[in-house]
This record gives sequence, C-alpha cells and structure tokens, in this order.
Amino acid sequence: MPRPLTEHERQAFLAGQHVGILSVANDDSRPPLAIPIWYGYEPGGDVTFFTGMGARKVGLIQRAGVLSLCVQQEQPPYQYVTVEGTVVQTDQPPGAAQLLAVVRRYLPEDQAQGMVAANLESGGNELILFTIRPDRWLTADFSDDMG
Repeated sequence: MPRPLTEHERQAFLAGQHVGILSVANDDSRPPLAIPIWYGYEPGGDVTFFTGMGARKVGLIQRAGVLSLCVQQEQPPYQYVTVEGTVVQTDQPPGAAQLLAVVRRYLPEDQAQGMVAANLESGGNELILFTIRPDRWLTADFSDDMG
C-alpha cells in the first residue's frame, strides 16, 4: 500500500526534474486534455509553465481557470505528485527570467540561454506563461511496497 508523501517530500519531488502531465477540462464532449509540459517550481511557491499562444490548451486553461499537473518517477520505487491548482497570473509575453526559470531545469545553461534568446529575438509575443497556485496535493510513494 503506498504512503502519502510528507509536505517536504512532495515539494522536493515537484521541484525535481520531471516532465509534467497537465490536465484541463475540455469545452465540449471530449475528455479532459492531458499533455506533457516543462514546468518551473521552487518549494513553497507556485508552478509556472509556458506555451505557444496558438496551443489549444491556452483557451481551455483560460476558460477553466483551474488545472491539474501530475509528475511521476517512472522507475522503482514509484512515486507521484499531483497538484490541483488555480491560475493566479498570466504573462504574455513572459520575460526572459520567467522563461529561463522553466527551461534551465531541462536544458544545459548555454542551450537554455540560446532557446530563450531565440524566442525573444523573434518578438516573444507568441508565448504565454501561466502561474498556478497549488490548492490540493495528491501523492503516493510505493517505496515500502518494493520490499
């Protein structure tokens, strides 16, 4: 039986380098949209992520105002953290520091700087950054089941 993560464990886990799966309610008879994203998070803070303005998820997120983000450890011992949260801010276009806070978690510094610079040089107006306040947490740690 999995145990829930402590507050410190869940925040540290979410702050780790994971690709998140974002889920947001759909606006028609289709199931909720679930899509992988890069995100930024510092323990105790909000979750941020950015996407292109033309992405379907932008309108869905703006309409719903809430979403879920799930991150997992895919190798044993299995763990996951799901954050259910409220959109508390949008930035369009986001600033370089906001973009770097997300991108440098996934790319080496020189590549992160290059990616952000390329976005800003092209005007940067094609991106939107969402800030999500964690409202509820769902967690599981299967370490004890690996026995």
